[in-house]
Amino acid sequence: MRAVVCIEARLEPADAPPPVPGPGQVRIEVLRCGVCGSDLHAREHCDELAEVLLEAGYDGFMRSSQRVVFGHEFCGVVAEHGPACERKVTEGTHVVALPLLRTADGVQAIGLCAAAPGGYAEQMLVQESLMLAVPNGLAPDTSALTEPMAVAWHAVRRSEVRKRDVAIVIGCGPIGLAVICMLKAKGVRTIVASDLAPGRRRLAEACGADVTVDPGESSPFAAAGDRGHLETIPAAFELALDTIERLRRLPVAWHRIWRGIDAIGIKPAAPVVFECVGVPGVIEQIVSGAPLLSRIVVVGVCMGEDRFRPSMAVNKQIDLRFVLGYTPLEFRDTLHMLADGKVDASPLLTGRVGLEGVADAFTALGDPDRHAKILVDPAIVGAGVHG
Repeated sequence: MRAVVCIEARLEPADAPPPVPGPGQVRIEVLRCGVCGSDLHAREHCDELAEVLLEAGYDGFMRSSQRVVFGHEFCGVVAEHGPACERKVTEGTHVVALPLLRTADGVQAIGLCAAAPGGYAEQMLVQESLMLAVPNGLAPDTSALTEPMAVAWHAVRRSEVRKRDVAIVIGCGPIGLAVICMLKAKGVRTIVASDLAPGRRRLAEACGADVTVDPGESSPFAAAGDRGHLETIPAAFELALDTIERLRRLPVAWHRIWRGIDAIGIKPAAPVVFECVGVPGVIEQIVSGAPLLSRIVVVGVCMGEDRFRPSMAVNKQIDLRFVLGYTPLEFRDTLHMLADGKVDASPLLTGRVGLEGVADAFTALGDPDRHAKILVDPAIVGAGVHG
């Protein structure tokens, strides 16, 4: 079969024998596979990321000297079941799967590990227990987006954003756009999207952003207008003093009323900010620029060291959360949200390539005004990115 191998940061078409499914595994014929920003990062920075993951106890992440087949955003057709499979999903069924595979060396990350080749190939292995049949005749172009959209859905759920909150998305690459789609699906009424690239701002609008901002010209934190956010520490002092003075005028002890306010969750308004850039310095920019009490959800993966001022975050009582991946339930729910039309991810799709065009896709994705999500379709012959 044909595949694309990455070694020493080079992407090379290669021939390989068809994979043979082991116990609990299923061989699928790949229909589509998304090119993820993680693939672009791993191509250049896998060794340093492997060291970080080794500290966290995972020693299977790819190294630059290994031959690795990228691709963890895939859909395909069931071709063969391995031993000890339940076979509840029959051959010929259109499926997606969480990108984890149980191997002789433990559970490995598909597409980011030499022991678990991914979807930049005509065929690949998936774990039967993590495989889901695609419902409602969902097209392969859309079902292949289940994985990145599940990442966004996990981030939105972890953010605990409410419909009345202002959501601010910093960075409108594929993951930022996916977050916008999921915020819209959740019913958030005010979504601000910030990106330097005009093309990405247009895509953000197509995904459902209510306001788009060029951060080189104006602040994304002011773009939604006056929403009662506390912009300065003196404003917080004034609010605290004014509140207690008002409560003391009431015939009930002020601390009893305050305790009741706390119990029902009333608190000063603050935005929920999604950092979807993953470049050093962005967290510091957000901490410095965001209103007091803001909740920052870090979705973008910064591949190097970063710095921010804890003293600023402390004084502004910033809530900083980091997110990764999704749960199996979130993955399943995302698939059904796409299939039921509750989420429209179509604006993300900007191009397709065959296996011979994967290197072209990596190059094209370096231009933020040209592409967001490019899908690999093994049936396409020849190089180049197709619109």
